[in-house]
Amino acid sequence: MIKTSYISKTVQELKPSGIRKFFDLAANMEGVVSLGVGEPDFVTSWSAREAAINSLEMGHTSYTANAGMLELREEIAHYMKSRFHVSYDPEEEIIVTVGASQGIDIALRTILNPGEEIIVVEPCFVAYAPIVTMAGGVPVTVQALPENDFKIKAEQIEELITPKTKALFICSPNNPTGTQLGKSDLEAIAEVVIKHDLLVISDEIYAELVYDEGYTSFAAIDGILERTILLNGFSKAFAMTGWRLGFVCAPKEISQAMLKVHQYAIMCAPTMAQYAALEALQHGMSDVEDMRSSYRRRRNYIVKSFNEIGLDCHKPGGAFYAFPSIRKTGLSSQEFAERLLLEEKVAVVPGDVFGESGEGHIRCSYASSMEQLQEAIKRISRFMERFN
Repeated sequence: MIKTSYISKTVQELKPSGIRKFFDLAANMEGVVSLGVGEPDFVTSWSAREAAINSLEMGHTSYTANAGMLELREEIAHYMKSRFHVSYDPEEEIIVTVGASQGIDIALRTILNPGEEIIVVEPCFVAYAPIVTMAGGVPVTVQALPENDFKIKAEQIEELITPKTKALFICSPNNPTGTQLGKSDLEAIAEVVIKHDLLVISDEIYAELVYDEGYTSFAAIDGILERTILLNGFSKAFAMTGWRLGFVCAPKEISQAMLKVHQYAIMCAPTMAQYAALEALQHGMSDVEDMRSSYRRRRNYIVKSFNEIGLDCHKPGGAFYAFPSIRKTGLSSQEFAERLLLEEKVAVVPGDVFGESGEGHIRCSYASSMEQLQEAIKRISRFMERFN
């Protein structure tokens, strides 16, 4: 019998991901329609796959530079400048990472001293707070509220700032709500950040998946670039989840400090994935537009359908998630998700796993075919009839 003392107290106290419970249940059931998976249903473009294959045939199987291939970093710098109007030095301010998730890890391990606080805007991706904890910090959560369509207010953030506050962690468009913060929202938050001399960790992995208005990067707000660690990657917009490739952009002093952590932990991101990403950036934007148009149609369908069957749902500005309220049923998020799976074989994610303000909601990914979405809506509508 292994002693629990062999395992660190920090890890012992971490809760398992709340998403896994429902995925594990669904995996053992036949005929399940899943709206749970947060990844595109598209495959990586053929040209990107071909670039990876070619890199193998050419024998490019060695390590790259720790920060990633310079040619790729130069292309990322061009992409960030042309698409989002922010400038980074590819030699010293960009690191290619093993997914955006590794970028989160090295960012937090680089900036945090034991006991320092990170304000985390919830509902949010389930890994944010646990990674803060594992890096020795203290996550302080602030709840974006349903009555504001889950848009966080600057004054809510300011109320939680203490002498120990190091940074604000924010994601727009948001997982799980799909809420996109506009320029005026970001400017108000930026005033608070500057006033209290904070850093910002801005997760912009869904920046390409916006549907109703242009995207504003947090780093593009006046006075914020020099205090922002920007996270992005290829998983969502370029349908490259399995390639595990992301990137971090930050001021030289922060980026070079992060590179030290990256060097010891990873060495470098996979070489063939870097060649695929280079091709995707150079020639894959039409594929991104095609995916975005498809997601927009699916979003419009699923939001309209939820509202018609009695599940109030705000219209998300980006990402590929709808976050309808299930409060009218009288069930908790966990109860609703479990009953829906067992009774109608539809897999969704209970909203409370993303934070306290997610209770009373479910996350539904519309990164599924229209046929699957239509079948899911038919089953959820039948399920909702039991509460009339």
